[in-house]
Amino acid sequence: MKVGATIFFILSFLRSFAQDAREIVKKADEKMRGSTMQAEMTIKIIRPAWAREMECKIWTKGNNLAMILLTAPAKDKGIVFLKRKKEVWNWMPVLERNIKLPPSMMSQSWMGTDFTNDDLIKESSIVEDYDHAVIGDTIIQNRSCYIIRMISKPAAAIIWSKVILCIDKKDFLELHSRFYDEDGQLVNTMNSYDIKLMHDRIIPTRFEMIPADKKGQRTEMIYKSMIYNNPIDDEFFSTEKMKNLN
Repeated sequence: MKVGATIFFILSFLRSFAQDAREIVKKADEKMRGSTMQAEMTIKIIRPAWAREMECKIWTKGNNLAMILLTAPAKDKGIVFLKRKKEVWNWMPVLERNIKLPPSMMSQSWMGTDFTNDDLIKESSIVEDYDHAVIGDTIIQNRSCYIIRMISKPAAAIIWSKVILCIDKKDFLELHSRFYDEDGQLVNTMNSYDIKLMHDRIIPTRFEMIPADKKGQRTEMIYKSMIYNNPIDDEFFSTEKMKNLN
């Protein structure tokens, strides 16, 4: 009986710990997203021999609706990406057509950056598509952080087999992330900086993605402005709206 009670206690404790880890990740995700979010952002692509910048506007609503409009440079202006639930669409002004992106393209580079299509458009969910566990703690930027291991669920069609997150214990800020492929090899590392008040919350405003196997290469994503929780109709996130978003 004592052995049985001990096993039950251990299993209950582990389930509680896993639930806590999931709740931590959920809070961090909701902190960045809000119920809705509108933002303006600069993206800097940095390579050993060159660099270039893009400007874009972003609208999101919950986990299932997102729109990204490129506003600069001129050659990319008017390109739009739309996410509706598990569908992802791309409007190309030059072709005057919408293209539905297949799931196989989620692992591909987004507009030549070190972020994937999935990183920007969020087809997968860091809350629903992974099993979570707190595996330790650390200090980043003088902030005490949880170290959380996320293992992809067998049924989830996602590109990372494992993700390690470091999330601030006080403000639930995702400050460091490592992304691993199905062979357990590190692919990308993301660091977050420039924590400041944006609209109604404290968040990181500069994110740096660094590929593991490409020396001197990185991409920076810098939020210039953000507005949270302003109502956005679901109808805004439509393939028709993509065509005249300018």
